[in-house]
Amino acid sequence: MPKPLRVRPPESSSAVEVVAPRVQGRRRFSAAEKQRILHAAAACVRGELGALLRREGIYHSQLQTWRAQQATSGAEGLRPQRPGPVPKHDAKDRQIQALNTQVKKLERELVIVNGLVELKKKVQAMFSAMQRKRPPTAPSYVS
Repeated sequence: MPKPLRVRPPESSSAVEVVAPRVQGRRRFSAAEKQRILHAAAACVRGELGALLRREGIYHSQLQTWRAQQATSGAEGLRPQRPGPVPKHDAKDRQIQALNTQVKKLERELVIVNGLVELKKKVQAMFSAMQRKRPPTAPSYVS
C-alpha cells in the first residue's frame, strides 16, 4: 500500500505544498531530462533551488554530479552509462584474441603433424635399408 502524501505548510506562503511519496527503486534520467533539470536549476533565484530539487525528487549532490559531467564531457557526459567496470576488451579485441588462440592451436597441431611425417620418413628409410642389406634369397625347391 503506498504511503499517504505528506502535507507541509510553506514558510512564507499560506498555500499548502504537497510532497509526493518517495519513488521505490532507482530512478533513471535520460540526457534530455538531466539537461532540462540543469537549465531549470540555472534559472532558479535564491530560495527556489530547494523547491526544484524536491519537485524533481533529486539531491543537491546529484545536481552537482550532473554539472561536473556536463562541464567535462558536454551533453555526451549526461548520457546514462552502464553500471559496472568498463570492459577491458571491445569486440575487435575479443576477435583478435580468439584468432590468436586458434593460430596457437593450429601451430601445435602442425608440430605434431610434422613430427609424424618425419617419423614416417625414418621408418620408410629404415625398411628400404633393410631390403637393400638382405641378400636375395633363392627359392628353395625340394626335389
